[in-house]
Amino acid sequence: FLALPLQTGRIEPNYPKVCGHQGNVLDIKWNPFIENIIASCSEDTSVRIWEIPEGGLKRNMTEAVLELYGHSRRVGLVEWHPTTNNILFSAGYDYKVLIWNLDIGEPVKMIDCHTDVILCMSFNTDGSLLATTCKDKKLRVVEPRSGRVLQEASCKNHRVNRVVFLGSTKRLLTTGVSRWNTRQIALWDQEDLSMPLIEEEIDGLSGLLFPFYDADTHMLYLAGKGDGNIRYYEIGSEKPYLSYLMEFRSPAPQKGLGVMPKHGLDVSACEVFRFYKLITLKGLIEPISMIVPRRSETYQEDIYPMTPGTEPALTPDEWLSGVNRDPILVSLKEGYKRNSKIVFKAPVREKKSVVVNGIDLLENVPPRTENELLRMFFRQQDEIRRLKDELSQKDIRIRQLQLELKNFRNSPKNN
Repeated sequence: FLALPLQTGRIEPNYPKVCGHQGNVLDIKWNPFIENIIASCSEDTSVRIWEIPEGGLKRNMTEAVLELYGHSRRVGLVEWHPTTNNILFSAGYDYKVLIWNLDIGEPVKMIDCHTDVILCMSFNTDGSLLATTCKDKKLRVVEPRSGRVLQEASCKNHRVNRVVFLGSTKRLLTTGVSRWNTRQIALWDQEDLSMPLIEEEIDGLSGLLFPFYDADTHMLYLAGKGDGNIRYYEIGSEKPYLSYLMEFRSPAPQKGLGVMPKHGLDVSACEVFRFYKLITLKGLIEPISMIVPRRSETYQEDIYPMTPGTEPALTPDEWLSGVNRDPILVSLKEGYKRNSKIVFKAPVREKKSVVVNGIDLLENVPPRTENELLRMFFRQQDEIRRLKDELSQKDIRIRQLQLELKNFRNSPKNN
């Protein structure tokens, strides 16, 4: 994948890339607390942590600061914990969610309640709950540290694809497909998933609907894969809960969308949300700004309340011990100031196994795809090289000891 420069315009064809994976990259996420750290996952069954140097890439980056192996099949999703530094979640095609403590570079918990491929993960505001959608047509609310399923919905009439927690409203929104194969959205109470609060048909197109929620303005954005438009709604606390506002239209279809964190927005222009739209037909990434028109040039406090900043509220040990804490809020009135002094330090690891819940995740796992076979081949080649070096060193040491023993036997003192 590319780590793009700050300036706009067409980049060179040979612009440096992050290219250390041995399979297709399936998901990437920026660290919410350290702005030059990226997590990625791949078909090669690994999760990797990358540190982008100051000023951007000068050459291809092939060495990750941390490589994480624990899944037996390809890894489709990664998510950083919203309030805790160095806690990362990964979901694989082995139907497991692993929780990684990057302070030690090891998985510390495993969520094993899914019976098929996990499609989406979303946290509530303080990260105490995890919502997942799954190919088994179920929506789940999980307590991540114990792996206990608190609520579960079988969505037969609404095949769920994506889910997002709506801030601290104790509500969830899912996008999916109705029994008539039309795209629809559903609103749920996180404490009772027996029935959705509302279901609303969107259209008859086939592309996935990606939901994005802005807790500061209570706005929901819906963008369809392969569409050129982005719909936006206001979320209310009372019926009808969902109010359609407007629609951004564009003739260029989007394959994917990224979002600028809140502290990176232009508050002087009343920008409340910014998408980065991937247009594969033209080889472009196009920024799309959502701006609230205001005549006054003063700071608009009603559209910029206190918002989560770049300071973590918890350490990994605190969160794993059961502590929950809301995000540390900052004001955007003075513009973004980089106050966070956190630096990522990769742990030194010597362990040759990954044991979670008494199970060695790397023991005797057969490859299931060509990419998994390649990844295993590369790992075995590295292991063979290491063992050959170790063997040659031991051969040299044995010869040295044999010579010393011979000299000892032939010495006059011993005769």
